[in-house]
Amino acid sequence: MYQYHCLNPIAAKGLDLFGEDYKKTETLYEADAVLVRSAKMHDMELPEGVKAIARAGAGVNNIPVMDCAEKGIVVFNTPGANANGVKELVLAGMLLASRDIVGGIEWVAKEKDQEDIGKLAEKQKKQFAGCEIMGKKLGIIGLGAIGAMVANAASALGMEVYGYDPYISIDAAWNLSRTIKHIKSLDEIYSQCDYITIHVPLLDSTKEMINKEAFSKMKDGVVLLNFARDLLVDENALIEALESGKVKKYVTDFANHTVAGRDGILVTPHLGASTEESEENCAVMAVKELRDFLENGNIKNSVNFPNCDMGTCVAVGRIAITHKNVPNMISQFTKILGAEGLNIADMTNKSKGEYAYTLIDLESTASKEALDELKSIEGVSRVRVIK
Repeated sequence: MYQYHCLNPIAAKGLDLFGEDYKKTETLYEADAVLVRSAKMHDMELPEGVKAIARAGAGVNNIPVMDCAEKGIVVFNTPGANANGVKELVLAGMLLASRDIVGGIEWVAKEKDQEDIGKLAEKQKKQFAGCEIMGKKLGIIGLGAIGAMVANAASALGMEVYGYDPYISIDAAWNLSRTIKHIKSLDEIYSQCDYITIHVPLLDSTKEMINKEAFSKMKDGVVLLNFARDLLVDENALIEALESGKVKKYVTDFANHTVAGRDGILVTPHLGASTEESEENCAVMAVKELRDFLENGNIKNSVNFPNCDMGTCVAVGRIAITHKNVPNMISQFTKILGAEGLNIADMTNKSKGEYAYTLIDLESTASKEALDELKSIEGVSRVRVIK
């Protein structure tokens, strides 16, 4: 029996996949696995029993990822599960920035008591007129799950799409329309595009990547969209660019005192993945990841440990070891198991940065003494018996 704890409400469509071998616990200290959306976990003390955390979403800034790695806690996310919801809001943002739809709606609401509102609207509508997006150039920075979907949808709407991503995955590349122009330099995005949308993770290397220098290279009257992370944009430089006319509109999903209510800025209250479908998709993916890990030891979509899959165990036993990515680990494992007379039926070892993960299938059950010896190896954070 496994126990799981939810730090935020998680869609029932996902939780229903746990089945009869799983029980929901109201306390973190009884949990084998944790599901989370936005709850801040950096100040939480994670008990030893927690083996995995699944973020029902892509970003993991609210989770102490490296601390978890040190403790052998595997942290999962759900990349792509909410991509369509974000894509649709990005498209809506482009349309809202191109035509003053919001201003027009607000004007009608204000003048609702006018007897001749229909005629008055015909006279006033020019002040809300804008431009069409068809034929305009769109620059997409980051062609991951969301960026690729935005690129394809914008291309289908008749936009000329430029994509920049030096780390594009093979899957993303295959999914891109042939009409997307692959750009090797951000400067070309800045100088050529009428609309620019950002879809990169927040890292030290990307923080405030859209800064004063970047704005200086952009076309006058550019529309900038940010549905990724607010800190990707230097907002002080943004305000200067708006006031000078360099930026026509800034559309963002992240409200703060700098951008909220300011002319030229459209702010939505973090609605990107806030659709019923996105929440369900994220919950389903998160639960599937946790189940495969707890039941089989397999890892998919972890942010702190490598992907590792040995399918369902058909041998007598399987053990999983989280450890530092240092030399001589495998030889130490096999030496201890060999000394116990345990024959290895199958084994895989994968690494990711400083950390590694090893799955070992055995033809007989490992003794407590052998498991304790494995745990005592310097650099090993956790040894778990899967079967």
